[in-house]
Amino acid sequence: MFDITLIAMGKLKEKFYLSAAEEYTKRLGAYCRFKLLELPEVRLPEDPSPAEISAGLEKEAELILPKIPKGAWLCVFTPEGKELTSEALAQKLSEVKISGKSSACFLIGSSFGMSQKIKDKADFRLSMSKMTFPHHLARIMVLEQLYRAEAIQAGSKYHK
Repeated sequence: MFDITLIAMGKLKEKFYLSAAEEYTKRLGAYCRFKLLELPEVRLPEDPSPAEISAGLEKEAELILPKIPKGAWLCVFTPEGKELTSEALAQKLSEVKISGKSSACFLIGSSFGMSQKIKDKADFRLSMSKMTFPHHLARIMVLEQLYRAEAIQAGSKYHK
């Protein structure tokens, strides 16, 4: 069975987000071994300077790097990434599986993004949209799209 890890910066607190995350995590379990890792965002001042943001992102990178499973295909969510349809994401995951990889890791950075060194390590950069979403909502959207991608590959009727 294929392993999928989602690394997300920050912790979900709102009940409705937690409930949605639990539901999609449960659903994903039918298709893969799924693991969600929440890592703490580095606290920054109210109005951080570019240098403070950069330093914070570097500290976050040091938390993230050891959590990326060895040998996993790494996909980071970033605004400058490529936009894909749900079908194209399913196809991309299928290609990763066919390539011999036994795991994929997806990363949602903090509210200030992620370190360039993490982006450089990525096998694929994916954009959810040109729009901006709250990170907690983005996590639910990613979970749903991962579930949808797995359902598409399995030929499920979930995707219409």
